[in-house]
Amino acid sequence: MKMKKLWRSRKALSPVIAAIILIAVTVAVSIAVAAWMGALTFTFMATEQISFTDVTWTDLTSCTLKVKNTGTSTLTLNTLKINNNLITTWTCTPADKILAANANATLVITHTFVAGDVYAFTVTTAKNNPFGPYTATAPG
Repeated sequence: MKMKKLWRSRKALSPVIAAIILIAVTVAVSIAVAAWMGALTFTFMATEQISFTDVTWTDLTSCTLKVKNTGTSTLTLNTLKINNNLITTWTCTPADKILAANANATLVITHTFVAGDVYAFTVTTAKNNPFGPYTATAPG
């Protein structure tokens, strides 16, 4: 009689071990999927965003426009427009026009401004994303 009891308890070991292995495999797969999805999320969530912080007028021939990269990825400033007209006479600090996330840039713009007129500044990145317009009135 004791022998039958021993055999019965041995049969019960196999389902318990199978259940533990099944749970371990499920946990391992779910961790791998979570890591993969997390990596995808961070890749797709990288965004470009520029905020205009200030404009100061040196005189009616130049101004300084300050911008900040408020996005999550590095961006490159490409073009600058004033009132939808492409401006070619501007310089940037940093000189390579590359802004890391949360970095600031100073754009010095040489242009003929008219006192009291309102100007709309638009900046476009290398990925062709336009930001703006940021409007400011020339002093005078």
